[in-house]
This record gives sequence, C-alpha cells and structure tokens, in this order.
Amino acid sequence: MQQTKRIAVAVVEHNDRFLVGIRDVGDSLAGYHEFPGGKIEPGETIQQAAVRECLEETGIQVAAVGWYSQTIHHYDHASVELNFVACSVKQSADPQHGFVWMNREDLNDCRFPEGNNQLLRALEAKSVPQPLNEVG
Repeated sequence: MQQTKRIAVAVVEHNDRFLVGIRDVGDSLAGYHEFPGGKIEPGETIQQAAVRECLEETGIQVAAVGWYSQTIHHYDHASVELNFVACSVKQSADPQHGFVWMNREDLNDCRFPEGNNQLLRALEAKSVPQPLNEVG
C-alpha cells in the first residue's frame, strides 16, 4: 500500500472570489481545476505549507486565517491527506501561472478532483471556516 501524501491547500477568498487554476498537462489529474497547494515539507506546519505553496504557485502573498476541513482521498495514482486552509490576501497582486479569481457561484462549473467535494459543498453553502486556534 502506498504512503499517504500530506497536502496543504490554500483556499484563498477575496471579495467572494477564490483563487483557482487548472492542473498542467503532465501533472497527475491534468486538466482539473485546483486551489493552490502542495506537499507539506518536513518541519513545516500545515499553515506554513499552504502560505508557501500559494506564493510559489500564484505569486500571491496570503495569511492563513482558518480551517475548512481535512479529508483523505484515495486516487488510483496516490492517497492524499488534503488539509484545506482558509487564507486571506496579505498583499494584493494579479495571480500568475494560470491562476485566476473565480466567483463563488462559478466554482460549480469547474471540474475539481473528487477529494475537493466536501470543501466545494462547504464553499457553496458559504460555511465559515473554523478559527486557527480551534483546530490543528
């Protein structure tokens, strides 16, 4: 059995819009929409990983402000522990590397990997993320 990869996902909301990109050709799940995120490095907290990955992938500097959920999902190519971190924009800038600001109501028209389903339902319901000090 393969080891579960720990992933931090930055769910960046700004003016009721979310930072969303499309996975590149050659990536696993190519063509699917994604929130910025990636593997949690040794010695790094989930929040630190979400902030770092967001800056690396989008050029947007964010701050972790809460938690949406954590889920474990088993894909054919990997098992992942997805940690969804609510983030706010620290310094406004145009997103880079194919990421765009997407209206909340347009998220339903996107094709996200299955591991995002619980988060997408929470965003559609306008659920408020848990404060950082209550989880983690």
